[in-house]
Amino acid sequence: MRVRFILPALAEAERGLFRPIKYALFPPLGLATLAGYLEPDDEIELYDQHVEPVPEDGEPDLVAIEVYITSAHRAYAMADRYRARGIFVVMGGLHPTSLPEEALRHADAVVLGPAHAAWPEFLRDFRRRNTRKIYADQVRTLETVPPVRRDLIKRRNYLAPNSIVVSRGCPQSCDFCYTRNFFAGGRQFYTAPVDRALAEIESLPGRHLFFLDDNLFGSERFVRELFAGMRGMRRLFQGAATVRSLQNDALLEAAAEAGLRSLFIGFESLNPESLAACHKTINRIDEYAETVRRLHAHGIMVNASFVFGLPADRADVFDRTVEWAVSTGIESATFHLATPYPGTPFFRAMERERRLLHRDWERYDTRHAVIRHDHLTPEELEAGYWRSYREFYRWRNILRGASHQPSFGKALRHAGYSAAWKKVDPLWNLLIRLHRLAPASRLLEKVLDL
Repeated sequence: MRVRFILPALAEAERGLFRPIKYALFPPLGLATLAGYLEPDDEIELYDQHVEPVPEDGEPDLVAIEVYITSAHRAYAMADRYRARGIFVVMGGLHPTSLPEEALRHADAVVLGPAHAAWPEFLRDFRRRNTRKIYADQVRTLETVPPVRRDLIKRRNYLAPNSIVVSRGCPQSCDFCYTRNFFAGGRQFYTAPVDRALAEIESLPGRHLFFLDDNLFGSERFVRELFAGMRGMRRLFQGAATVRSLQNDALLEAAAEAGLRSLFIGFESLNPESLAACHKTINRIDEYAETVRRLHAHGIMVNASFVFGLPADRADVFDRTVEWAVSTGIESATFHLATPYPGTPFFRAMERERRLLHRDWERYDTRHAVIRHDHLTPEELEAGYWRSYREFYRWRNILRGASHQPSFGKALRHAGYSAAWKKVDPLWNLLIRLHRLAPASRLLEKVLDL
């Protein structure tokens, strides 16, 4: 059987003069995992449109497309062209799980959710030529998932080719998060066996790893065992966590000893009313600055995520957030406009209150205002969003943030990391086009090791 896996590019990845490096960070690990369920004699192709053109010639028996909200229109057009040639198309991912009927207008079948049992069931039916329209299951385990087909990944195309997932989902349940909808009908959070995770880590070349888990610290028992097993491997790794999961100083020390060097943290807002409105009550604003200080004391950088346009926000939210982030010495920040994704409680609330401005999925990219806000116009929201990025990454603010670091080496790392994230897009674009990200990956290791 000839199978072609495709990750269409997000619409926002190709807007603007330069392609940001964030779209060439990680390989499509989910598709490479699904490929592991195929037979040894199956012919498999894997394409990521963010870093390479996707051919539409050839005669695959099956095309599997992973769809996110802002790639939906592109994915649908691609699927329509394959189906017009008589080629079977199956879709999966966050967007088809949220809107399966929409996806089925462009696909022969849709696989919902994490697909631990649904995908192999679909494959069995496809080989028998007796498929259903929708496949879903409530199986939630990583014990029986086959090894990721890393041989299909073109490592030179990615800054962090050693991406890895050792858990699925998140133990929290925030109203605006896609995750809760994707894992509906079963456990919202579960981990791989520790020995299996350690074996996969051991098999990866180089030193750098990037954990793509929604919350690497979601299970304290699991992550303690994981870090204990990683100690002595000389790895350098990055990941994501919540503020509440980082309050144990002994656990942070264990993480740093295992090689943790940066964390993505969803602070979301400095306004308690906004956090309460989206049921992000696990975040306590009085813990924010102390959490950053403790992470820095362990040599761990912070990539802070903030959301603008939550219900209680006013015009001062942009400048106030940037000033707080710079003054606490946060190395990098990502900003987002509140975006209701289909299937989430936030979307249902906005739909019920008739606050949705439109359903143009390509603009649901957290860069465009897509809901009517009580206190800020769409123009004010978008202007504040772009101003926040400009201000946070001004050279004077990069250097001011670096001055809060506990040592010269950490200040140098701060400045270099922040500048690389936003100040050298033309260089990143050139490296991506030349498929020369491997030297940059080695440089990233050196920066993380400062």
